[in-house]
Amino acid sequence: MPPAEQRIAPRTEAGTAHRIAVQNASRSRRLPPAARIIEWVRHALGALPGRRAARHAEITVRFVTQAEAARLNEQFRGRDYAPNVLSFPYTMDDVLAVPAGTCGDIAICPAIVAREARAQGKSFEAHLAHLVVHGVLHLRGYDHLGHREAGRMERLESRLVTALGLEDPWAVERAQGAPRAAVAAHAGHATMRRSPPSSTA
Repeated sequence: MPPAEQRIAPRTEAGTAHRIAVQNASRSRRLPPAARIIEWVRHALGALPGRRAARHAEITVRFVTQAEAARLNEQFRGRDYAPNVLSFPYTMDDVLAVPAGTCGDIAICPAIVAREARAQGKSFEAHLAHLVVHGVLHLRGYDHLGHREAGRMERLESRLVTALGLEDPWAVERAQGAPRAAVAAHAGHATMRRSPPSSTA
């Protein structure tokens, strides 16, 4: 289980700087080590079709209770339920001196992840990795609002998660011909205006 918070010093190989923090406010004892979660985040920050790897990033992954997930969803999206994942990209429209890169917060509810994994016949770790990847992709600007966008995000998630040695998160749905517009139907994507993070350069 990750500690209450683990912050990793910037990685600077090949001109990159990634500041990644893991916070566990959920009291879950099923979470993998923070180092593994950080590995998933860095993996999703890598090069993607038509896009270079994110050179600079500052991301916090926070594991929350269902009550906190519901509160965040209501506050920032006006929706009255607890989602499995919420992503909050930093918005810096009014700030002149900001670090270029992928910056934001991801909130994940392990209790919901565990329930969904059981219902879908997936391992807890594979489903959790999928939602971490999903959250990072949102911070990088991907979305699933339309059929084409959803299909693109689905393919990226399958590629990234299976490259980690875990099961394809969309194998069952793809075999059943599930509509792509239903991809991550319970996930949330919100934008929260915040102060800029410290420089990752």
